[in-house]
Amino acid sequence: MRLGFYPKLAMTGIVKNKKTYIPYILTGIGMVAMFYIVTFLSKNDAVGSMRGGESVQGFLNMGTWVIGIFSVILLFYTNSFLIRRRKREFGLYNILGMSKGNLSRVILWESIIIVVLSILIGLGCGVLFSKAAELLVSRILNSTVGFNFTINSEALGLTLKYFVIIFILILLNSLHQIYRSKPVELMRSEAVGEKPPKANWLLALVGVVLLGGAYYLAITIQDPVTAMVLFFVAVIMVIVATYLLFIAGSVTFCRLLQKNKRYYYRTNHFISLSSMVYRMKRNGAGLASICILSTMVLVMISSTSCLYIGSEDMLRQRYPRNMILRMDAADTAYGDYFHQVIDEELEKHQLTEENTIHYHYVSFSGIMEGNELIFDESKLESTMDFSKVWSVFFIPLEDYNQIMGTSETVGEGEALIYATKTDFKYDEITLDGIGTFRTKEAEAGFVANETDTMQIMPSLFIFVPDVSGAVDAINDLLIKMGQDERAYIQDYYGFDLSCGEDEQSEIYEAILDQVSKEDIMAVTGLSEEEVIAQNVNVSFQSAAIQREDYLSVNSGFFALGLVLGFVFICGAVLIMYYKQIIEGYEDQSRFEILQKVGMTKKEIKKSINSQVLTVFFAPLIMSGIHMGFAFPLVSKLLILFGLMNTRLMVLTTLASFGVFALFYILVYLATSRAYYGIVSENNLD
Repeated sequence: MRLGFYPKLAMTGIVKNKKTYIPYILTGIGMVAMFYIVTFLSKNDAVGSMRGGESVQGFLNMGTWVIGIFSVILLFYTNSFLIRRRKREFGLYNILGMSKGNLSRVILWESIIIVVLSILIGLGCGVLFSKAAELLVSRILNSTVGFNFTINSEALGLTLKYFVIIFILILLNSLHQIYRSKPVELMRSEAVGEKPPKANWLLALVGVVLLGGAYYLAITIQDPVTAMVLFFVAVIMVIVATYLLFIAGSVTFCRLLQKNKRYYYRTNHFISLSSMVYRMKRNGAGLASICILSTMVLVMISSTSCLYIGSEDMLRQRYPRNMILRMDAADTAYGDYFHQVIDEELEKHQLTEENTIHYHYVSFSGIMEGNELIFDESKLESTMDFSKVWSVFFIPLEDYNQIMGTSETVGEGEALIYATKTDFKYDEITLDGIGTFRTKEAEAGFVANETDTMQIMPSLFIFVPDVSGAVDAINDLLIKMGQDERAYIQDYYGFDLSCGEDEQSEIYEAILDQVSKEDIMAVTGLSEEEVIAQNVNVSFQSAAIQREDYLSVNSGFFALGLVLGFVFICGAVLIMYYKQIIEGYEDQSRFEILQKVGMTKKEIKKSINSQVLTVFFAPLIMSGIHMGFAFPLVSKLLILFGLMNTRLMVLTTLASFGVFALFYILVYLATSRAYYGIVSENNLD
């Protein structure tokens, strides 16, 4: 044999099996291109210099690792289809005299051809589209970037090394399978696993119980902290349950349908059910994978889109006014100085405050046990449960009425309450060391503060006529507990300005320069120790300044969601395609036999449609159900990021599912043609 025989034989094998090899090569090209683009963006100086670019690069750097790991899984998964299809051919070569060493050379040359095509074309596409990706990121960040075209050598080298290693591992795995198989086993490899699985009631029941438990957790969890703790538990339960239901549950369900004689003994039902049961154990794993990937895409796209679209809502939730001044001090008289600084600076710009909000409060936190808030940890019977930690804000009722435009009153031992991030369902609340109050629910929409919106724990706003008693009671309790800190009445002051963000930033910088600790010492004549002793602490913030941080973080999530969503969609599409290809070859001989025993082509096509539609759309329906039950849990997690707009969450989730379902249908139409083409060869024409 000449040396050129093996490359020629490898190329011939690829061409003759193009239905399975072309998608595999396209998978390699896509993964290489995506890996390079994400790595390029994570190391690109132009992206790093954008406003919020560093945060986006941090998220994309994590995305690089996810894409890398997923590339290994996906390429090994798709390669398994190739080996399974080629084993019979290799077995024939082996019987005709080719040794396993000769077969190894063929596989080696096939791998070299695939590696060269995948990496070279993939890197070419990655380099070509990297500029478009850079422009997309600049668009997401509301920034600008030059039109100069660059190639990142570090990203190029990393991509090349990583995928060469992956393809070498795939080659070794393929060689291992050939060497450990006997010629006869290779010849009948496609028939392995054809024995129909039995209905496994136990696994099906476990799947139902696990899924029911996960759904129960998702819809019953009320506070976001618990949601965060149990989120991954629920995710694992859903994944395990999905695989059990598609593998064991689907077979069990088919067996039940077969027992229904009126349903089963119809031509289209008989053929489709028999075929589904015969191979459902293998197909179930693929269908479950499609369902899980679809659910992951829906959760990522909908949640990251919510964060990106709702950035302004989140910003306004934390900063309800353009400028926010918050002051902690034992003596509230210091507030007069800070307000004077603001007035003088606004006068220079010929501006006046608009939509002013001003209230006082005292804040502390404790452990909520039922309707009792405990501050002294020694009174707790068990280890502290951080999911029960609540923040409490005591606010004068007069300030509440002034802000909300109401005239609420409370009697002796009563309080008006307003809870955030969860509900307070009791008619009374007992505060450790302070007393018990009968509760009246306040109107929704009280202007919160950044302390509440920044923390993951729920908050309870309590409106009473006088907060000084609460301050004294808390300080007495802190002294008894041996704590050095003290509670003080805090001043919250905010206002809007009718000017652009650039001017707002200028005003902010000018005011900030005059509210430092040094300015307080200069104005009051106090020493630094006295300022610290009196707990004088001033925080001055601007929504215009903070908007950049919000945009960068949420844009990073959004960019990562788009990248990973695209990657997982590619994985789902490839699994769908190969499932159709494998099923097509398996059904080809079966439908030929059915045609010979008397079934018409019309009946066979009807049976095919029934089977394909049932199997193919099951993952989409199941992922929609998963998403529906996951929505309460996901919405609680988004609250931790400061997103309170439930309407936006619902609309974004529905839109994401609608777009994905349309894409899914298009994939079905495309991949089903391959199935019909294989099945109809010499049968249904």
